[in-house]
Amino acid sequence: MRIQTITVDNFKSLVGFRLDLAKFNCLIGLNGSGKSTVLQFVDFLSQQVRGDLTGWLEERKWEAREVRSRLTRKKNIEFAITLVNGKGGTDVSWKASYNPWELRCTSERIETPGAVLEVKDGSYSVLASTAEGKNSKDVKNERILFSYEGSILSQLREGVLPPSLVSFKSYFEKVKSHELLSPEHLRRRTREAAGSLGLGGQKLSAFLYELGPKNCGKLTDRLKQVYPRLNALRVKSLRSGWKQLDIVEEYNHKFRRTELLRTMTTEARHVNDGMLRLIALLAGLQTDHHFVLFDEIENGINPELVEFVLDALVSAEQQVLVTTHSPMVLNYLEDDVAKAGVLYLYKTRHGCTQAIPFFSIPSLEKKLSVMGPGEAFVDTDLIALDDEIAAMTGG
Repeated sequence: MRIQTITVDNFKSLVGFRLDLAKFNCLIGLNGSGKSTVLQFVDFLSQQVRGDLTGWLEERKWEAREVRSRLTRKKNIEFAITLVNGKGGTDVSWKASYNPWELRCTSERIETPGAVLEVKDGSYSVLASTAEGKNSKDVKNERILFSYEGSILSQLREGVLPPSLVSFKSYFEKVKSHELLSPEHLRRRTREAAGSLGLGGQKLSAFLYELGPKNCGKLTDRLKQVYPRLNALRVKSLRSGWKQLDIVEEYNHKFRRTELLRTMTTEARHVNDGMLRLIALLAGLQTDHHFVLFDEIENGINPELVEFVLDALVSAEQQVLVTTHSPMVLNYLEDDVAKAGVLYLYKTRHGCTQAIPFFSIPSLEKKLSVMGPGEAFVDTDLIALDDEIAAMTGG
């Protein structure tokens, strides 16, 4: 299953916004065009089924009202999501209206091949087909007598949900955003990870500890392709459950007339920024998450390693959404991947963020026939490009 289409109205600068997604997706555009806002909204979707909107807002240091757009007078955030299962099956859809003051979806409808969940006028219903099996239930017009944040799915137990709705909930629980990765966070000692790196990477050491020696070994082997002197990623448990990440490297050491292999161990707080980001990025892909998000993936990464990073992202099992300002990132994409997944974000004259496949713009489509994706990007005046798009869309 993967997300195919997102439409949203009234989330920050996303007003009348639509985004069509491929397996690998890269957002580009001028500063302030809304790239980070799109990542935030996808994370917002995931938080709907987890239910703790209060904690999510506190983590980002936002007020509840700040997710609502200042470009309209509308009260609620409306969104609609379409998913495909990748096997040619029936699409899954989710349509909802989120009230920022109540921190919940006051109306929503989720349609899966075997069930429909609907919230309306203070009641909810779960309609399941007999094809779902003996655990399927038909519940009609049950009054909502409990409190919840986000989607009603955040509070409904698996026992009252048909299997297809359980799978739907599980999918969005495993959408993970790492858009605020920072060296300061990555260097921290942490206690628990619960299968996540954390929004800023602050749970990296505990996450690697939970991966276990075998999976950490696989991660190390992958990193050795670009850090040949790397020997191991070692995480040790300290007092009170704190976890500390150490980087073990090997170097030749000359002793008298003999060269010996010597290991050197460095605690994460003394490791360079780029290596920590690369560890976090690859660790984020070595999970059972369905959709992962990274902001400005080129930050802190040595130019010689960009191709390695792109290969890892494009070939990942997960659906991937990243942002970049670097033409070098685009240059390592195959033309078909760039056509499907490079999405240009811009703002209309009213301040609303919009998206368009970058290489569907006539001038860029022509350039791509004779240039690489990154070269075409460099050769384009993005400020003037907005005029061409306005002429295309009539906006």
